[in-house]
Amino acid sequence: MATQQAPSIPNLKDRIPKLEPRRKRAPPSNPAAVPETPALPPPPDPSSVQFQVPSRRILSTKDHELFLGSTAYNLILGFIFGLSDAVVDTPISAVKDDDCSPAVKSILGILDAAEDLVRDTPPDDSEGSRFGNKTFRTFLDKAKAESQSWHNRLGISSQDAISEVETYLLQSFGNKTRIDYGSGHELNFMIWLLCLYQLGILQKSDFKAVVLKVFVRYLSLMRTIQLSYYLEPAGSHGVWGLDDYQFLPFLFGASQLLNHPFITPLAIHQQLTLEEFGSDYMYLGQVNFVNSTKTVQGLRWHSPMLDDISSAKSWNKIEGGMRKMFVAEVLKKLPVMQHFLFGSLVPAVEGMSTETEAGLANEEDETEGGGVVVEHDGVRHVHHASSWGDCCGIKVPSAVAASQAMKKSGAGQSLRRIPFD
Repeated sequence: MATQQAPSIPNLKDRIPKLEPRRKRAPPSNPAAVPETPALPPPPDPSSVQFQVPSRRILSTKDHELFLGSTAYNLILGFIFGLSDAVVDTPISAVKDDDCSPAVKSILGILDAAEDLVRDTPPDDSEGSRFGNKTFRTFLDKAKAESQSWHNRLGISSQDAISEVETYLLQSFGNKTRIDYGSGHELNFMIWLLCLYQLGILQKSDFKAVVLKVFVRYLSLMRTIQLSYYLEPAGSHGVWGLDDYQFLPFLFGASQLLNHPFITPLAIHQQLTLEEFGSDYMYLGQVNFVNSTKTVQGLRWHSPMLDDISSAKSWNKIEGGMRKMFVAEVLKKLPVMQHFLFGSLVPAVEGMSTETEAGLANEEDETEGGGVVVEHDGVRHVHHASSWGDCCGIKVPSAVAASQAMKKSGAGQSLRRIPFD
């Protein structure tokens, strides 16, 4: 009987690729220059201003391109970046109440009055929804009723002027139809302040207090509103990856920390640092707030963009990146800017579309569930309030609502850890 020959072992020497030393990965290239601060022009002559109720004018790609080359674009950039420049290396506690001008004190009083309205308009807990509490609309109605007296405090007596300026303030609290809030609404608050500068009510000498007193107070008010009415994030693209709702605390906050002697970008992972210095530096305070509203633990899980940014070598790098992001993800994003409102103090460019020409109702008057005509990548289409309009941001529930619901049920006393974390 013939013996069976054992199968030969294949020679894999020539089939397996040779091991080579791993080459050091080239750092990511970001050729875009950090945007400079444009010169802020002086306020216009009051006699030359013809007030008008602001309306949407960026309704197409062409409109957006006209805006990006306009004086209004430079005006907004000069104002926002000018405010950021004013707080370089300056903690919040550096500005005392006595340092504030009467105009700044009046604005702070208005924001206090708005928070009183929130307390007087408690949410309807019977709704039990994580997609925004409808009592928010009642709060907005009350704010609108108080708006004239609020602006009278600022010395604005003209009804036409109030009708223009108040639009931005009322829009800064969130959208009445969608019950959402995002960086576009935050921008409306800054445009409200810009209008007050254009009217000569705020001066350049107020800029430090505008950021460290007024904007910080607005931030506190919006946290109260978000926690009360469960406002949804306004979309899930662009700066939403940085924070569900806000952007400017990171721009202004990076400027505050620009040359700090010992707080480094990695400090956002140190809870003791966040607790000790969060009240003095907006960047740290916002990270602390974000952590408190999440149902899982760890920046790398709930805020991966913030986690990535913390590896930057310096605050100078982060501050420059935030400037680029403000331009690229807010002003240059059509889905954000299609909701921007132009009046006489922040004027549109001749040739831009009008709501009437486009057959659109005023955004404030759009009915719940109604469609919004938008253009994305050259294609005009309709977004319905209940649709998943992925091009302009996905409708997502509020993380604030989820965390609050857990706390009410007794399950949110501590954050859940991700498996294998």
